[in-house]
Amino acid sequence: MSVSLALLCAGNSTRFNKKIKKQWLRVKDKPLWVFVFDRFLKFYDFDKIILVGHKDEVGYMENFISNDKAYIVSGGDTRQESLKNAINIIDSEHIMVSDIARCCIDKKLINDIISFKDDNDLVVPYINAVDTTLFKDDYLDRDEMKLIQTPQLSNTKLLKKYLDTSIDYGDESSLFRANNAKIKYVLGGNKYLKLTISEDLSKLDCLKKPSKDVFNGIGFDLHTFQKEGKVILGGVIVSEKIGLKAHSDGDVLIHSIIDALLGACGGGDIGEFFPDTDDKYKNASSVFLLEYIYDFISSVGYKIINIDTTIISQEIKISPFKKQIRNNLAKVLHISPNKINIKATTSEKIGSLGRNEGLAVLSTANLKFRNWSK
Repeated sequence: MSVSLALLCAGNSTRFNKKIKKQWLRVKDKPLWVFVFDRFLKFYDFDKIILVGHKDEVGYMENFISNDKAYIVSGGDTRQESLKNAINIIDSEHIMVSDIARCCIDKKLINDIISFKDDNDLVVPYINAVDTTLFKDDYLDRDEMKLIQTPQLSNTKLLKKYLDTSIDYGDESSLFRANNAKIKYVLGGNKYLKLTISEDLSKLDCLKKPSKDVFNGIGFDLHTFQKEGKVILGGVIVSEKIGLKAHSDGDVLIHSIIDALLGACGGGDIGEFFPDTDDKYKNASSVFLLEYIYDFISSVGYKIINIDTTIISQEIKISPFKKQIRNNLAKVLHISPNKINIKATTSEKIGSLGRNEGLAVLSTANLKFRNWSK
């Protein structure tokens, strides 16, 4: 009987206590979710593989996968909501569900679980409790306790039926138990630890350190002048005698830096994140946009090495503002000012820029993977 796989990686890693999300930790040059995806592919021929990502990261995740059996869907606010989104496109008789954070799963555990699929509604791995356990004021009999793990294998029809509820259950085992289903418990192991807090990293021997690759991106932006308004560069007002035509505040320097950062991490361009057709970004502060992009590149595993920019302006003088711009950008990007270089030049009165019809900026950014092993 056919088995599909759902890998859940839509969480915000709130307990991990690092800028990077767990699912975007790099194992050599692979995000953790790709590393786990590849491991499962080696161990079993699944009918379909559903990857459930954070709604803001689904488009980015699609850059990493080219397998015809793989589908990437947006997750919900809870594990159960994410599973509902995944199961909508499953038509196999069974579905195996696992958390990306359970990253050292091996072939033996998968085969052990699947071997019991025919005679049970749900198959669940567990480990025994070894420590004395106190719940409120009562000591529990640890011999009667099971610590539940993933992956868990469900009868698909029953899972779809049971998920039609407003009650939020922690996992499939609690959901199936609430419905008096037939559950088979299979002994798992301590080596299948779930990555929850950063200290867990040292206990996971299947993970390798991130590569030391460096990634370069280029960004270019140009805006034409208008009679009214002001010119803002790097969050600093450099002229109030003239303005720039733009949907947001027209900070052409920050816009070019955003594209350079996105280029370095393969994240698309500024228009994909902040379309000029969306009124939400009308007159928006570009500093706010840059803060958002910084959080994005950090959460998906990158650290800024340096940024270099060239501002092309025929008449507006940039030199008096360089230090302020550099310090302002350094604060937003959480790097030291010496890692941001601001240059200015003219176009020697050639072309539209030379005729002082607008202002342009060319930026480059270098990124590297965040080293979680330190």
